[in-house]
Amino acid sequence: MATAVTQAQQDSTGGSAKSGAGISIIIFSSLMLFSMFFGAGNLIFPPMLGVQSGENFWPAILGFVGSGVVLPVLAIIAIAISGNSVRDLAARGGAIFGLVFSLLAYLSIGAFYALPRTAAVSFETAITPILGFEGTAANWIFCLIFFGIALALAWRPTTIMDTLGRILTPALTILLIILVVSAITNFEPQTLTAAEEYSESAFTSGLLEGYLTMDSIAGLAFGIVIISTLRTKGFAEGGQLVRGTITTGIIAGAFLAAIYIGLGYIGQTLPGAADHDSGAAILSAAAESALGTPGQIIWAFIVLLACLTTAVGLISSTSEFFATLTPQMGYRVWAVIFTVVSLVLAAQGLDFVLDIAVPIIIFLYPPAITLIILTLLEPVFGGKVNFFFTFRIGLWTAVVWSAFMVAVSQGVEGLESIIGWTPLHAVDLGWVLPVLIAVIIGLIMDISKPRQAPEQARLRQEAVRGA
Repeated sequence: MATAVTQAQQDSTGGSAKSGAGISIIIFSSLMLFSMFFGAGNLIFPPMLGVQSGENFWPAILGFVGSGVVLPVLAIIAIAISGNSVRDLAARGGAIFGLVFSLLAYLSIGAFYALPRTAAVSFETAITPILGFEGTAANWIFCLIFFGIALALAWRPTTIMDTLGRILTPALTILLIILVVSAITNFEPQTLTAAEEYSESAFTSGLLEGYLTMDSIAGLAFGIVIISTLRTKGFAEGGQLVRGTITTGIIAGAFLAAIYIGLGYIGQTLPGAADHDSGAAILSAAAESALGTPGQIIWAFIVLLACLTTAVGLISSTSEFFATLTPQMGYRVWAVIFTVVSLVLAAQGLDFVLDIAVPIIIFLYPPAITLIILTLLEPVFGGKVNFFFTFRIGLWTAVVWSAFMVAVSQGVEGLESIIGWTPLHAVDLGWVLPVLIAVIIGLIMDISKPRQAPEQARLRQEAVRGA
């Protein structure tokens, strides 16, 4: 997505930076970032959370916003402060960590999860409710058509992404607002009983549900796109560019939070919402109830286009990244590979995609969150402490603990006694305390060692990135 969006911006401005740093540029960039974040999963999770959280809706939705909005915005801010790409930023944990983490991050927002999810959600939301097509054969046919179009559009990214984005984002936003307002004005709050996980720990359950959007990891990839966009629009290097990127992230995050709360509220107020087994079905029913059959058709069409353009962007950005790692294969070879893999996974259905994604999410989030927080924490020391051991010990502790958590979740015996002692282990947050201890140890080591001269620090970072 980074390649397509950046190229579109350059095409529309002629690569010039003459437009200045006005408020309108920030607003446009915020809407662009919102559209990049707001994909398939962002539609389906909040409505179901609204139903399952019952009387504990507010702590649950605030937890969801915490991991689905606050963490992605912090990721944008981390990229803005560092000015680095995902790989460069992750390299602060060492060359191996920088390479492996960036690979898994792009795969998770690409062929292993987010990309096949675009087709799976499109089929469940835009095809089955309207046309009545369902079953394995229909799903395969749809996925073939869907990814065929996506690959064709991604084959040579042009201003079509910019054109679709300008049309799609306002249309989708307007329809979402109509649905939310309709739910508030036309539907009465339903009496719902919280599901077991939300009755015991609503905030934590909402937090974990927000992980499934993958936006925290996507934020690390999208941050550099926003920086490039603002730079081409005339934002000066340094403080102005950093402030513009941070402001863009905050505005986009506020918009996301409002939409999430509204979608969750639909699950709380739609009559019979508890009878549906997915967020896609809830929104489809809400569209028909609020706007009638034409509204449902329009909603399905917009969702289909939203998922399609998201798929084009994901094919483009992930293929471009892997092409830089293996120039001999090239962009188009990777585009075909990721499209075929995503097609096969999507054709198995949304539940299958989620089953594959959960172990990846469990593994990636602890090191991703640690990386984001440490990047934001280092400037607090005013340049007096270089976070060398802090990054390495903290990140690798997160990696090891994440690996154990994944192994336990997959039924590997003998590890539960090793990691089960930590607080919040029961809700998949047991990694927090060990990582905190590791960070403190690394910080003490960094504070106690002689501070490197700026030139020495720069040479060390270049050596790490080049390794």
